[in-house]
Amino acid sequence: MTATKTLLCPAKLNLFLHITGRRADGYHTLQTLFQIIDLCDTLSLSPAAHGTITLECSDAALAGPENLVLRAAHALRAATGSTQGASMRLDKRIPMGAGLGGGSSDAAGALLGLNQMWGCELDIETLAQIGLGLGADVPLFVRGNSAWAEGIGEILTPIDLPSKTYLVICPDCHVSTQDIFSHQQLTRNTTAIKMAAFLAGHTRNDCENVVRSLYPPVDEALLWLNQFAQARMTGTGASIFAAFDSAQQAQQVLEQLPERMNGFVAQGLASSKALGSPR
Repeated sequence: MTATKTLLCPAKLNLFLHITGRRADGYHTLQTLFQIIDLCDTLSLSPAAHGTITLECSDAALAGPENLVLRAAHALRAATGSTQGASMRLDKRIPMGAGLGGGSSDAAGALLGLNQMWGCELDIETLAQIGLGLGADVPLFVRGNSAWAEGIGEILTPIDLPSKTYLVICPDCHVSTQDIFSHQQLTRNTTAIKMAAFLAGHTRNDCENVVRSLYPPVDEALLWLNQFAQARMTGTGASIFAAFDSAQQAQQVLEQLPERMNGFVAQGLASSKALGSPR
């Protein structure tokens, strides 16, 4: 057992999201392009005696048994037979219910950090498979690379994307992914594309119209940001983003953001390794 580890758990953007079908088990098949960004939660892990697993969170309401960090720790123990414990502290910066993947990234951080701290020695592919049982986005963060994704989001091809700065607006609403994917008006039959179609700009977010109709703050944010650059929703919402060629350009637009809106500027990363190794 090693000493305390501190990990940075990054957010992601979906640069597009196409729903290509629905499986017999109810899961939707999709195509998307995951862009990792440098907005991060911080997860600290320390050994704990007697096999206890505990979680403290900067938002106490998020520290319950359904938190994905706790579930990841128990899933890793179940997969390895480990009896070791952990005292964990999660400091949240990534907004919840915003389509930025914070919970999935935190779970991946727990899997990666505890795998080292407990000496489990599982490889990345095995950890990604455990992560898939926690959520479709978890394997992305376990592998740690911006990636083209298919299947239910678990078939990942790492990809080098042009360096961009993103302005992200987080409307004051929490979008239910389950509600969006079960909505009767959701497009579920988009034809699969190749990378060339993305590069040519022939993409969209198939969830966007449904979310805009149900959540007026999302519609308002899209209309506002579209004045400055092509704006798009990430995931099933609620966050809206646009790409800029420089941090200065993005910051200038952020400074014009209406007071009723919240946002931030983030840098796109090819890999979470750019954030540094666990400390």
